[in-house]
Amino acid sequence: MEERLDSVLPEGVETAVRSDALEETAEREHVAGVGPWRLAARRLRRDRIAMGFGMVFLVLVVICLAAPTWATDVAHTGPLKNHLTDTVVVDGERKDVVSLDGVPIGPTWQGEFFLGADTNGRDTAVRLLYGGRNSLEIGVLAALITTVLAVWAGLLAGYARGFTDAVISRSLDVIWAYPVALLAIALGTALSLQGLQIGPIEISGESKLIPILIIAVVYVPYMARPLRGQVLALRERDFVEAARAQGAGPVRIMLTEILPNLSSTIVVFFPLMVANAILLEAALGFLGVGVRAPEPSWGNMIGDGVKHILTGPHLAIVPGIMLVATVLALNVFGDGVRDAFDPRARIHLEH
Repeated sequence: MEERLDSVLPEGVETAVRSDALEETAEREHVAGVGPWRLAARRLRRDRIAMGFGMVFLVLVVICLAAPTWATDVAHTGPLKNHLTDTVVVDGERKDVVSLDGVPIGPTWQGEFFLGADTNGRDTAVRLLYGGRNSLEIGVLAALITTVLAVWAGLLAGYARGFTDAVISRSLDVIWAYPVALLAIALGTALSLQGLQIGPIEISGESKLIPILIIAVVYVPYMARPLRGQVLALRERDFVEAARAQGAGPVRIMLTEILPNLSSTIVVFFPLMVANAILLEAALGFLGVGVRAPEPSWGNMIGDGVKHILTGPHLAIVPGIMLVATVLALNVFGDGVRDAFDPRARIHLEH
């Protein structure tokens, strides 16, 4: 090959070709020594769309976390305070927050009532930010509980097999058989009226723990079933057999040998679970079985806004935009994380 290059290529071109070949070989050797997490992080950093939507989600989270600052220093009101008989100055003109006909003021684009008011005279921007805090809190906590339950269910069912696998799998099938929204609405309606009592622990029907637990439970099969399939394959691998030969018990094998190999799948699932949890919470709130009024959430704000869509369209449009932006950002970022951890993805070596 070198003789052919010598005979065909000029000296300068030949040197350049050999240099490029050596650099490519060195880069491939460098990538071969990089762990899967670093490779995934490298792929994710190069996915500008996913990173951009990830930044959008972080911005939305920061904005919602700043709700007390906005309410205290800018809007000078709280999320539950009514201003039915108050007035506000807009462009030098004094206007009623809620007119005598019950029509709320629209966006003023100033500190007070920046996005207008609702029919009770409450500041829409303040309620939007506090509602975002509630929706994000419920979504993240529900996704965390779903992850913990799904991981343990998948580990036990896949590793123990037999009777344990049959019991867990059939329980997951029962939940899987019902549409997520219908099951969540049915549970939310029942528990919001009667509350929930687990042994000595009693949870009020108005507590945010009710929608958190409902959402967490109904999504367990969607994560546990793929994890169970992975565990069934991993338990037959050589490193698990080696751990058994060294006297490791089932719990130790599941936690130290199998669970680390599930970490990439868990990381991929988590942002998608958060997005689905936020969306389901909004559906429950829209139907009145999620966060209970007057406590705000994006779902119940949209539900209230739909009732007054003709007189105050901003009441439904504003929380709807925030909900769509949050769920879309999480889904696109989650797709990017999935592609980054896909071992079949093509590795681009250029920096």
